[in-house]
Amino acid sequence: MKVFRTVSIPEAEIDYHAIRSQGPGGQNVNKVSSAIQLFFNIPQSSLREEIKERLLKLKNNRITAEGVIVIKAQSYRSQEKNKEEARHRLAELVRSALKAPKKRRATKQSRASTQKRLDSKKRRSENKNLRRRVNPD
Repeated sequence: MKVFRTVSIPEAEIDYHAIRSQGPGGQNVNKVSSAIQLFFNIPQSSLREEIKERLLKLKNNRITAEGVIVIKAQSYRSQEKNKEEARHRLAELVRSALKAPKKRRATKQSRASTQKRLDSKKRRSENKNLRRRVNPD
């Protein structure tokens, strides 16, 4: 399965299981296993190490603690269409890990913004002092 120009996943590394779909569907939903569950083991895959690390660092509820991606596709009534949908979602997930995250550049607050913040605090303080009770002395 081709994910990107330089990245592909061999079909042997992807496991599919046909399961019954959830929700309404009449009598057919109880008899036919049209939903697909896709399993992809990240640590045992043939992907490059940096892609594996980025995939494992993703905050995604589809990735288990063992590093297995589990995708459930049940949008369509046909098993083949659901299989294609699951493969497409896996490709999107791997594509999102291909981009290297941007390095964070440390920034410093400008002198003008600091002064503005202090001035507004001073104005707020003076306003609250004017609301106090006047001392008769």
